[in-house]
Amino acid sequence: MSQGVNASEVATLEAPSTPVANPEHGLPENFGEGLLGKLLFWIAVAFSTFQIVTAFGLPLDRPIFANISLMYLIGAAFVAWAGWLVFLRVKGRSVVGGVLGLIALAVAYGLILKFPGSLPSQVVRALHVGFLCLVAGAMLANHKARSPLTLALGWLIGLVGFAIGMYHWGLYEELLIRSGELTQLDMIVGIAAIAILFYLVWRVMGPALPIVAGIFLAYCLFGNYLPAPFDHRGYSLEQVIEHMSFGTEGLYATPTLVSATYIFLFILFGAFLERAGMIQLFTDVAMGLFGSAKGGPAKVAVFSSALMGTISGSGVANVVSTGQFTIPLMKRFGYRSEFAGGVEATASMGGQIMPPVMGAVAFIMAETIDVPYVEIVKAAIIPAILYYASAFLAVHLEAGKSGLVGLSKAELPSAMRALKEKWHLILPLAVLVYLLFSGYTPLFAGSIGLALTVVLILAGSFAFGILNQTVRILFWVGLGLVAGAFLWVGVTLVLALVAILVLLSLFVRGGPETLEACRDALADGARQALPVGLACAVVGIVIGTMTLTGIGTIFGNWVVSIGRDSLIASLVLTMIVSLILGMGIPTIPNYIITSSLAAPALLTLGVPLIVSHMFVFYFGIMADLTPPVALAAFAAAPIAKASGFKIGFAALRIALPGFVIPYMAVYDPALMMQPVPGVSGAAYWASVAYIVVKAGLAVVLWGAASVGYLSTRMPWWERIAAAVAAAFLVLALPITDEIGFALTVLVLGFHFWRSRRAAEPAVS
Repeated sequence: MSQGVNASEVATLEAPSTPVANPEHGLPENFGEGLLGKLLFWIAVAFSTFQIVTAFGLPLDRPIFANISLMYLIGAAFVAWAGWLVFLRVKGRSVVGGVLGLIALAVAYGLILKFPGSLPSQVVRALHVGFLCLVAGAMLANHKARSPLTLALGWLIGLVGFAIGMYHWGLYEELLIRSGELTQLDMIVGIAAIAILFYLVWRVMGPALPIVAGIFLAYCLFGNYLPAPFDHRGYSLEQVIEHMSFGTEGLYATPTLVSATYIFLFILFGAFLERAGMIQLFTDVAMGLFGSAKGGPAKVAVFSSALMGTISGSGVANVVSTGQFTIPLMKRFGYRSEFAGGVEATASMGGQIMPPVMGAVAFIMAETIDVPYVEIVKAAIIPAILYYASAFLAVHLEAGKSGLVGLSKAELPSAMRALKEKWHLILPLAVLVYLLFSGYTPLFAGSIGLALTVVLILAGSFAFGILNQTVRILFWVGLGLVAGAFLWVGVTLVLALVAILVLLSLFVRGGPETLEACRDALADGARQALPVGLACAVVGIVIGTMTLTGIGTIFGNWVVSIGRDSLIASLVLTMIVSLILGMGIPTIPNYIITSSLAAPALLTLGVPLIVSHMFVFYFGIMADLTPPVALAAFAAAPIAKASGFKIGFAALRIALPGFVIPYMAVYDPALMMQPVPGVSGAAYWASVAYIVVKAGLAVVLWGAASVGYLSTRMPWWERIAAAVAAAFLVLALPITDEIGFALTVLVLGFHFWRSRRAAEPAVS
């Protein structure tokens, strides 16, 4: 067991084994080699550019000055770009990449130009799915094709998927006029859309989600042959295709809308912050604060993953980013490989419930139940703190049990120095939080946050040349004031500031390299959006089935019938369904399916609206830690060099206290800061404080029982007593709180008394 390392050892920690593919989509983190790789890269950049323009809602035809609109300025920029490429070619320079970029971005510009005021929502959704199909098909072709034929086939499938989006774009008005009356070509396009998405999701994400969606689709077509009460009146193929492939109920339902707006924007926000150096800032702060503590490396993993969770809604992305550093560090300091992987998996998955930028599900939830996003954030704050507190406690107790120490303070980065050097990176996140809690929409807040992040990255080229620290601080403060002034006028002027900085960056030292970093962040964002966007489109089949056949009502009535006799039985049933679904499909479709089936039933049983949906959401996250299919654990496996199953079981043990938090919130909604009938004012906040203290005690007791250590090792009977005391604190029955507090005093009192008696002989 290692008791410490010197500075040189810290610098040469064992190199993490980088996964050859992203665990979320099974594809490498690049676009491939050669001409096709360059083409796909620029398609991804064009995809992100298209999404930014549509998300920001910029009216390209509105005059800015002297009847000159953005439409003309962008067109002039394309002409200037083409002229520059001609000049370079005359000079004998290669312009292949530039030509591909010009063509890809010009196509995106042409798509927007048809509706320069604002693209209709249906068109945005269809083109979003079309771009996803094109990027996914091309990625599969560039990385997994084994012959020229399969390479061509992959690109062809992607292009056909994109052409389907173009079909909606080109015939938008006509499709609206003859809504409900499909032509033969409409039928072909509708069937092709479903088939291509099923194929791409199967290849990218595995068979589980297409199988689940396929079962629901089969129910639409053949459910009328089932016995009552599971049968329906019967629907023709034309009715099903019209419902699923056109309109806003199937492939282009609410999840696709949210993916095309909020989710994509916040994925880009995280990608740009990573390029700006936010991960390094988080790691340095975490190392400086906790690296020297008992079991410091594991605490660094928990804290840095919690910070990463504020900007990244993907647990698996957190594993493969922060885990590359933290898992080898934990192993070097004596943690077992599976425990190190379990710590990172548990901490990373919590990012989906960590405000202010929670997982994609939070945005879908807000849109589905029609509540402001800030209400979802408020409901998640206390559970997120308790979740990370339980993980932090688990690694602290494991370190105490195994005698693991931290790094020497002399070997660690200074948290204060890191903040002094990169404090400006926190500004976009601070503005985002302010805007969200001020009542602005997530779309506006995310747009401003993204724009300010780009401003910071571009301005970094200018700040780099300022040697005087005071002048540099004044530069950042001045830039912040200018951006803030533009913010109050409108997002268009913030983008104008970005455009000015882009032009100036062409002529300063390091500027072109900074622009390339921004371009690469656009491409990265499009690639990272693949699993989320494809899942949102395919799971729309499930939503379409619910709205077409009413199967959700049948399941809901069954859950309600159980809940009339026992609410806890309904909750356990919902948890089991969520965990089982989550073993095969990602969190987003898991939440959508389970919430569509069970959340309305829980609402009928008296569970508050947000709490019922958060209950489902929470266990969808836990499913990624639950063997045998624990995606986060298997993402950590190649880095930890341990079995994914063993990591999954270790993560399950670390996260065990987190399983009880949703149950406590159901019986006491104050844990999620939801209204309590008949309680208001000071009494309400007293009830919030009471449930937080009770939940905190339960987390401590369960953590100690799970690890078998508190201030000293716990014998089996003491662990059982601690678990029983925690269970009484969780149960919402008469006098269970009193029994729980009494048992807690007895267990903790006896444990610390026994610990002191054991320590006295050692001291003497």
